[in-house]
Amino acid sequence: MNLDDILLDCEEHMEKAVNYLRGELRGVRTGRASPAMVEYVKVDYYGSQTDLRQLAQVSVPEPTQLMIKPHDPSVVGEISKAIQAAGLGLNPMTEGKAIRLNVPPLSTDRRKQLAGSIKQMGEQAKVAIRNTRRDANKHVDQAEKDKTLHIAEDAAKDAKDQINDLTKKYEAQVAESVDAKSKEIMEE
Repeated sequence: MNLDDILLDCEEHMEKAVNYLRGELRGVRTGRASPAMVEYVKVDYYGSQTDLRQLAQVSVPEPTQLMIKPHDPSVVGEISKAIQAAGLGLNPMTEGKAIRLNVPPLSTDRRKQLAGSIKQMGEQAKVAIRNTRRDANKHVDQAEKDKTLHIAEDAAKDAKDQINDLTKKYEAQVAESVDAKSKEIMEE
C-alpha cells in the first residue's frame, strides 16, 4: 500500500465515522417532529424486519406532529406496534389508513439526558477517528519498513502529519455536529 492509498483510505474511514454520527443525531428526538425520528423503526412486514421509511411516507403536518401513510394499508397495525415497541415515547393514533404521532414537549431532565447521550455519541465517533489514525500510522510505518516501496523518511513523516491534520479536521466536524444538536435540544 503506497502513501496516497493510506491517506485516501484514512480520510474515507474518518468521513464515514462523521456521516454515521450525523445520521444517528438526526434520529435523536427534539421537541419538534422530524421524519428522521421514525425512519429506521423496524416493522415486521411479511416476516422480515423492514425500515419504516421503506413501507410508508412520513410527513410533518404540524411542528409537533408526524403523519405516517403506509403504501400498503394492511400494515397500519404492524407499524403502530413497531413504533410503540421502539421506545421513542410516542403514542401512535390510527386514523383509518394513516397513523398520527403527537410529539410531546421534552422535560428539562429528558433534555439533559439527551444532551449527555449526544456527547457520548460524539465521543464514540472521535474514538473511531482516532482508531483510524492509529491504523493509518501503522500502515505508514509498515510501508516505510518495506524496502520494495522505497519510501523516504521525510515522506513518511509528511504522511503522518497529513493524517494528524485529517484527524483534527474530522474531530472538529464531530464537535460541531454535537454542539449544534445539543444546542437544538436545550433551546426548545
